[in-house]
Amino acid sequence: MSAKKVIVIGAGFSGLSAACCLAQKGFDVTILEKKNETGGRGRKADVDGFMFDMGPSWYWMPEVFEKFFNRFGKSVADYYSLKRLSPSYRVFFKDEASPLTPLQERGELDIPAEKEKLFALFESLEKGSSKKLEQFLAEAEYKYDKGVNEFVYKPSLSLMEFADVDLLLSLFRLNMFSSFSKYIRKYFSHPKLLQLLEFPVLFLGAKPENTPALYSMMNYADMILGTWYPDGGMYKIAEAMTKLAEELGVKIQTGENVEKINVTNGKVKSVVSNGKEIFADIIISGADYNFTEQQLLDEQYRTYSADYWESRIMSPSALIFYLGVNKKVDNLLHHNLFFDADFSVHATEIYDNPQWPSHPLFYVCCPSKTDAAVAPEGMENLFVLIPVAVGLEDNEATRSTYFDMVMTRLENRTGQKIREHIVYKKAYAHRDFISDYNSFKGNAYGLANTLFQTAVLKPRIKSRNVKNLFFTGQLTVPGPGVPPSIISGQVVAALVEQEFL
Repeated sequence: MSAKKVIVIGAGFSGLSAACCLAQKGFDVTILEKKNETGGRGRKADVDGFMFDMGPSWYWMPEVFEKFFNRFGKSVADYYSLKRLSPSYRVFFKDEASPLTPLQERGELDIPAEKEKLFALFESLEKGSSKKLEQFLAEAEYKYDKGVNEFVYKPSLSLMEFADVDLLLSLFRLNMFSSFSKYIRKYFSHPKLLQLLEFPVLFLGAKPENTPALYSMMNYADMILGTWYPDGGMYKIAEAMTKLAEELGVKIQTGENVEKINVTNGKVKSVVSNGKEIFADIIISGADYNFTEQQLLDEQYRTYSADYWESRIMSPSALIFYLGVNKKVDNLLHHNLFFDADFSVHATEIYDNPQWPSHPLFYVCCPSKTDAAVAPEGMENLFVLIPVAVGLEDNEATRSTYFDMVMTRLENRTGQKIREHIVYKKAYAHRDFISDYNSFKGNAYGLANTLFQTAVLKPRIKSRNVKNLFFTGQLTVPGPGVPPSIISGQVVAALVEQEFL
């Protein structure tokens, strides 16, 4: 009996993950990728000696990557080398110092990788907080262990998946029904500590007061599991997964623009890509879920309506600047968070009253501080990101305004001229996310992780109306981010295996 043919749409992290898992089980797997390279949002750009990671830049939850490669008798170390960053990152807070105050004495904190130094930092800002941090992180570790090792590997097609007594009891300790904002204020009161703890939530897609306290598990991932970097850049992950897929016999076809999914008698029959029909027994879409349903499927086969998608709460989009600088830039680490603006105002302008922000927080990645290979000798590679609301008008004038805004603040806070040393510049925002990834409303991070968009309340990983159509990636379970996307591919592959082997 011949192997069942699987087409995976998209060679992002979730698509590559699903393809690897199914190829290992004997399926005949082909990936159809729109771009000319793999990696999806995790692709790279090589320009004039600079190597820019186009998307993800934080390597958290290292055990998820290791666990994935272990499935195939491999290790992360077989494909790339990792180093833990120390300090993990720098935070620039509001600078209340005078212009004569030395830079090192201004409102900046380097977040230590070492647990003892982290506790000492908390204690230096708020007396008694080191003891509270110990308790907070113990609870966060429990949430992480339950959340990552039990909850996220479930397909979330039915509440019965969560009917285990231990899991039900753990729901209360997981703080699913309490606010992240209120939860952390039970432990800490210093504004810098609160901002530090709330920072991962900004990218989860909701304000801290609307995010379940479950997500304190991300503080455990940050502070205990650490921030890492793969030598050669984040693209090394996609490169490794691509190599593994090919080793397992997956056929990867790039430059394939899937235009239609053909359904007969409630089952996928084929896809149309670049005008040609390709037959399959099973389809897994790692493309944008909204795009797949609204553009590739006829209306009668869609699980969700256009109105459903309009009612979803989205995580932010982003305005990104990729910059090549012809000198070394002082007073930056690999990761730098500029919290020298009002967090609550920026969050309101993303989620409650969507608009271009008046005074945004932003993030600067300078990987050339860690990896000399990503920039020419004596130069720096900068990635500057502003989280912004989805669905905004994205034009050159707006991009230029925000470039000047963040560069002025970056130059002021680091004490040097940067703009006049830029030899390469590329801006990237909503219209690019839509063009490159068919991204719904130009989102960068998928659905917001609110209580009512969690687990079974996310868009289903399996179509209701087409028997052999499945979905994977950031708009379905378990959610956005590189580790969740890799898990999403494993979850959908297990479901396909269960139904078709």
